[in-house]
Amino acid sequence: MAKTKKSAGSTGEAVRPLLQVPAGPVDLGSIDPRSTPGFDGDKAAGKAALPVVGEPLAELQERLYAHGKADGDQRVLLVLQGMDTSGKGGVLRHSVGLIDPQGVRITSFKAPDAEERRHDFLWRIRRAVPGPGLVGVFDRSHYEDVLIARVRELTTRSAITRRYDAINRFEAELADSGVTILKCMLHISPEEQKERLLARLDDPSKHWKFNPGDIDERSQWHAYQEAYEIALERCNTEVAPWHVVPSDRKWYRNWAVATMLHEVLDELDTPWPEADFDVAEQRRRILEEDPVT
Repeated sequence: MAKTKKSAGSTGEAVRPLLQVPAGPVDLGSIDPRSTPGFDGDKAAGKAALPVVGEPLAELQERLYAHGKADGDQRVLLVLQGMDTSGKGGVLRHSVGLIDPQGVRITSFKAPDAEERRHDFLWRIRRAVPGPGLVGVFDRSHYEDVLIARVRELTTRSAITRRYDAINRFEAELADSGVTILKCMLHISPEEQKERLLARLDDPSKHWKFNPGDIDERSQWHAYQEAYEIALERCNTEVAPWHVVPSDRKWYRNWAVATMLHEVLDELDTPWPEADFDVAEQRRRILEEDPVT
């Protein structure tokens, strides 16, 4: 295991168990979106703690990447779900941004296009699964097909029920093939979403982020919360458990996701691949055949 420096404000506890959804019914209303499990410092401490996580996280990710180049099969899939403005983009910039981009594959799933609609809902998801040695990130994911589809009644309830089972089988297949799955639901309050939407309108440099349709989705807040609770309960498995990340405090959200990603990579404990050449011989060649001398 890699040695990790404890940052000021961190309680030193593993974060995943603190945020992991327990088995059984889920009540998002009982989870405070402003809480900071595993961190008892303030905003300044939280921002300072993020780069402390970054250095060991980057090393572990490099080891995973090297493992993949040496024909290893381990990879990591980070699934990000959340209401509009919950901070998926912020996590990509600040948390995933701590690691080398050449070892990361980010896929943002929008509404399916004509070709994608001709296939099973998991068809486009399978095509985006990260290869060996990579950290894959799904900005939204296959869960859109049991969230939006449920709220907007895009298909029947029986079809959505079958999709929960299909998702569980799919994620089990991924786990069997060497994929470690980290699923994070970024949990914000309606009050915080309101402030973030207004902030986008108040800042011309953020108008490009604003979608009037977000207001329509906001009007379905309670229906979405129910859809999330059902999905979290039905697809909370041993190989792919869900984690609810309180996200009203952006600094905590970023620190928590980065810390959980570090915990996942640390548990993989991927070794540096051994050289497939004679190190001593190559060193001799460099010393004896240096064209500069």
